Amino acid sequence: MSRTDVAARARAATVPAQPSVVTAGAWLRTPSAAPGVFRVRPLPGEATSSYVQRLSSTYHLTLSQLLDGAGITLHRHGTPPTAELHLSPAACHRIAALARIPLPHLTHALPRLAPNDHGHRTAVAAHWKRLEAEQQPVRACTLCTRHRSHGTTDTAWIHQPPHRLMCPRHQQAAPDPRLASTVHTQGVPELAAAHHTHQRLLRHPRAATAWITARAITTRWYEHQQHLTHRWHTRLGQLSATNPHLTTAGSASPALLTRDLVIYPETVALACALATLPNRPHHDTNDALSLIAHRLGLTRLTANANDPLRVFLTHTRP
Repeated sequence: MSRTDVAARARAATVPAQPSVVTAGAWLRTPSAAPGVFRVRPLPGEATSSYVQRLSSTYHLTLSQLLDGAGITLHRHGTPPTAELHLSPAACHRIAALARIPLPHLTHALPRLAPNDHGHRTAVAAHWKRLEAEQQPVRACTLCTRHRSHGTTDTAWIHQPPHRLMCPRHQQAAPDPRLASTVHTQGVPELAAAHHTHQRLLRHPRAATAWITARAITTRWYEHQQHLTHRWHTRLGQLSATNPHLTTAGSASPALLTRDLVIYPETVALACALATLPNRPHHDTNDALSLIAHRLGLTRLTANANDPLRVFLTHTRP
C-alpha cells in the first residue's frame, strides 16, 4: 500500500459520510497484492509505538510514512523500548480506523494508547516521550508477533504483567528491556510449570499482595545469595547455555538480565504459600517457616532476624 492510499483511507475514515460513500472510498479497498493486510491484531499489553510500527511494517512503510499518510503530525524522535509514542485523541481515532479495530478494543489491548492530551483534542498529532528504565516494555514472543503481523516482522514490545512473564506455548521470555532477543526456556521446564501455577494463584483473593511480597523477598535473597543460591546458579547456567546472546547484551550481566526469570518458580511457590498461610493465632513463625520450606523444596529454612521473610512473618503478617 502506498502513502497515497493510506492518506485516502484516513480521510475516508474521518469524514462523516453515508455508509455507501465510505464503502466506495479508497479506505475500504483491499489491494490484491496484500489481502487481509489491514487487520493487524495488537498483542496484549503492547506498547503503542510497537503496534504502530508493526502496522507500518505490514503496509511496507516506515512509521513516519504511515503517520504522514494518515495526516498525523509526528513530533520529536524515539524508538522502543526506550521511548513511547503518545497519540492525540484525533490521532487515536485515525490509527484505529486504519487498523480496522474499534478504538475501545485497541485501547484495551494497548495500555499506553489512552490519550492524555486533553488540551489538544482537535490536533492530529503524535509525539515521542522517553521512558524511565522501570517503565520500558520488553520483547514479546517472536512467534506470537509474527503470527499477528502477517509474517512481516517478529519484533514487538509489550508491557508485560508478572503473570505473563513467559509465553508457555512457544517457550520464550524477555524479563528485561535491555534484552534485544527473547530468552528460550525449553531447557528449563519448571518455568512453564510455574506459569501455570501462577494462573491458578490469580483466583485467590490475596494473590496480588502475596505476589508483591514474595517477589520482594526472593529478589533480596537472589541479590544477597541466600537460601536458594545453588538452585538459581544452576538455572542461570541452563539459560545461558541455550541463549548465548545473554553474554553479549551490553554492560548488564546474564545474572541481572535473567533475574526475574531465574527466581520465577520459587517466587510463585512462595506467593502461593503466603496467600494460603493460616492466621497467626494457630501457627507461630517457626511453623510458617517450616511450611514455606516444604513448598520451596527445602529440608529447612533458616532465617535470621533480618531476613525479609522472617520480618514479614513476625511484624507484617496479620
